[in-house]
Amino acid sequence: MAPSPTSLVFKVNRREPELITPAKATPHEFKALSDIDDQEGFRFQIPVIQFYRYDPFMQGKDPVKVIREALAKTLVFYYPLAGRLREGPNRKLTVECTGEGIIFIEADADVTLQEFGDVLHPPFPGLEELLFDVPGSSGVLNCPLLLIQVTRLKCGGFIFALRLNHTMSDGSGLVQFMTALSETARGGEAPSVPPVWERHVFQVRNPPRVTCTHREYEEVIDIKGTTSPLGNMAHRSFFFGPAEVAALRSFAPSSLRHCSTIELLTACLWKCHTTAIRPNPEEVMRMACIVNARFKFNRPLPKGFYGNAFAFPMAVATAGNICCNPLGYALELVRKAKAEVTEEYMQSVADLMVIKGRPHFTAVRSYIVSDLTRAGFGDVDFGWGKAVYGGPAKGGVAGVVNFYIPFKNRKGENGIVMPICLPADAMERFEAELDKMLKASPNNKSVLMASAL
Repeated sequence: MAPSPTSLVFKVNRREPELITPAKATPHEFKALSDIDDQEGFRFQIPVIQFYRYDPFMQGKDPVKVIREALAKTLVFYYPLAGRLREGPNRKLTVECTGEGIIFIEADADVTLQEFGDVLHPPFPGLEELLFDVPGSSGVLNCPLLLIQVTRLKCGGFIFALRLNHTMSDGSGLVQFMTALSETARGGEAPSVPPVWERHVFQVRNPPRVTCTHREYEEVIDIKGTTSPLGNMAHRSFFFGPAEVAALRSFAPSSLRHCSTIELLTACLWKCHTTAIRPNPEEVMRMACIVNARFKFNRPLPKGFYGNAFAFPMAVATAGNICCNPLGYALELVRKAKAEVTEEYMQSVADLMVIKGRPHFTAVRSYIVSDLTRAGFGDVDFGWGKAVYGGPAKGGVAGVVNFYIPFKNRKGENGIVMPICLPADAMERFEAELDKMLKASPNNKSVLMASAL
């Protein structure tokens, strides 16, 4: 495997963090989050990073100044993001729209974009310096909801890094905000898609009632020693282009050949990941594929809605069945789980949150995947063109969440990159299992190795 330039070392000079407040007075009010937003599993920070090339047409313009000024203007429309979260009875979260602002960091790095390599994907060197964790800023309650760092590079390019409190938005909502910010940076007076709050659409019913099966929130006891330890973690990215996808699709039974690429890769990931961590064959393994529920409603959510509007129904099977059965077995389970998400399913989740005290999703022997191939992170343009890379700053969250990211490899092929995080010994077994699957395919003539990045 050709490694990414993770050994790259550079220095970042940061100025003191500042608070950017809305450019105009905004309402001081309290806005309740939805009963989907404030679940325990969303109470963390989402890190995103965008790399931009030097553009000679922007000569004389400073990306730091442009984005700083655009932020103040954009926060007039997205003023809840300038507030602070408060927790009330029954752990209910509410935004107090105080207008206190978001954290902004100006920085310079003694490195060029080219030194990061000719293809960009997680893990990124120096991430802690490019998205600095300002002391006291990373909490969920009573802290800034958004942190942005803009770092100029020696070549004239720059890096835009962002950290958002997940309770405020999902990936679609975050891209909507970033797009509004970029439109303002390019001279716009107002977002082309006005933000819509309307978190009441995911409000608990009276009385609350759980009407669907939610295996993603089951209470599962972790059996000590049955899963790989989290020490000595390895981070690698795997590329799947047309040849790799065709090779994997050849393993699907004829009745499932029409499945989506994401469903196919999810089944493959589940099988390889389970083999890699070597659980007891009788252990129950879980795989969830995040489903955007915006269009699952009889009346679709408003276009400008920027709250959390997704579910992650879990496919469940024993490790022995996943490893010993053909890929089609896992694929069918993944497809059935995704099909469960409906308007009633989302309402049932909201009700479950209130009934059970807003529990965390089940992390024991679970893996969650999120499809960002159409999210639009890479399309965000502050005036310097689209991002060379735009999307998650890290490959996963505690080894549980994995992202599918649109990617173009060195050959110019469009495909999907999957950053994976596993213990080092398990990573070797993951690669071996994936390589074995690809080589066993009758369509493997043009497939070298999915991990060749």
